[in-house]
Amino acid sequence: MTPADLSRTVVRAVRCAVEEGELPAEAGVPERVVVERTRPGGVGDYATPVAFQVAKPAGCPPRDVAGVLARRLGAEPGIERVEVTGAGFLNFVLPPPSAPAVVRDAIVRDIVIRDVRGGAMFAAPVPAPADETGTGLRECVVRCSVLRLVSARGGAGRDLPQDRPGDLPVAPVAKRDGDVVARYGRDAAHWAMLAVPARETPAFSDTLLVQGEASEFFRVRYAHARSRALVRNAGQLGFHPEPGDVDAPALLRLLADHDLVLEAAAHHRAPERLTRHLVELAGELLDFQYGVLPKGDEKPSAAHRARLALAEAAGTVLAGGLALLGIDAPDCL
Repeated sequence: MTPADLSRTVVRAVRCAVEEGELPAEAGVPERVVVERTRPGGVGDYATPVAFQVAKPAGCPPRDVAGVLARRLGAEPGIERVEVTGAGFLNFVLPPPSAPAVVRDAIVRDIVIRDVRGGAMFAAPVPAPADETGTGLRECVVRCSVLRLVSARGGAGRDLPQDRPGDLPVAPVAKRDGDVVARYGRDAAHWAMLAVPARETPAFSDTLLVQGEASEFFRVRYAHARSRALVRNAGQLGFHPEPGDVDAPALLRLLADHDLVLEAAAHHRAPERLTRHLVELAGELLDFQYGVLPKGDEKPSAAHRARLALAEAAGTVLAGGLALLGIDAPDCL
């Protein structure tokens, strides 16, 4: 079971519990459940507060609802353990993700994001500002990114309030920063605007222009470019990506979590959650890259092909994430 499967499994457990009378008929059955990584010091791998959402309309204690759901979910294949903590939080332990499944999911996700980027799912336009330095610039950038995120998760443009700006408060670029697009370039300026919560004023510095590790913006795009270079170099050596088992737990876990990050970013209208995830993913990929290609007289093996497939999948996820932020992912830097 993947983390994304877990969200759907929780929804199904709520529905079945209501239908079979374990929960009152008045209990709410959500269309979606947001499952997120457990915070440091928490229990298990993932957690959800769904019991509070279900219990409210039924007038039940959330912990009682969580107990019902925990018994059901504990019997689901692919869930190692379920535990109830606090007033009713459900906590889960899942088996480690497999590399072939992660690679497959990256390919499927890329198809969806290509549709969003091409406009096929970009249902409701967001008015552009009168000019690139106007006070509406950041609002446009943030709202467009949120709308892409909502679309990528299967939502529609109507899910994002357009007529009530207060529902998504966006702090403008500070006047002291001037024309940030002219100074830093469109993509770097947009990264800075999306890297902090919408209600906070974005910070701009010359670090955005640094072509090195000091710039998170550069590091994310560079990691994507490295993944593409690895595929090109492997082709020159006569081998291609082929999914298989890979010992890279940190990279696998970040890739497996990507759908949950997109879900949470769309649900909370928070593109900065995606930027943080891309930075972590880029760091792991840049560390992983050194073991992908054969060294010296080493011949390409199944292990090399599997590592290459995982590196390519990570690059695909980075490119898709940047696309949802409205930022290009060049193949060479």
